[in-house]
Amino acid sequence: MNKWHIPEWLEREVKDRDRHCVYCRVELGSSKETRKSMARWEHIVNDARIVNRENIARCCSACNSSKGIKKLSDWLESEYCGSRGITIDTVAEVVKRALSAQPNIPDQGA
Repeated sequence: MNKWHIPEWLEREVKDRDRHCVYCRVELGSSKETRKSMARWEHIVNDARIVNRENIARCCSACNSSKGIKKLSDWLESEYCGSRGITIDTVAEVVKRALSAQPNIPDQGA
């Protein structure tokens, strides 16, 4: 188990599935690794207690940094995503499934 409490079997499965950033689709871990292609562990839904194949993914460092702790649907409407062409239609299937499973509950501060 790694420091994010992801079991080895799940880590292997996700690494095999997510060879590209689940958001911007950049190839991860290429031979000429740059900050952009460095893979980061991602909780699609920002809840560290949800450690399963539908919530753990790999994304590039830039998308991980931009998304931070933002709600996925809000982040997809951000300037960052808009300027990079990241939309519900362009993200990986695992992200699309997470979006369709999320209830549309307004933030308590709204």
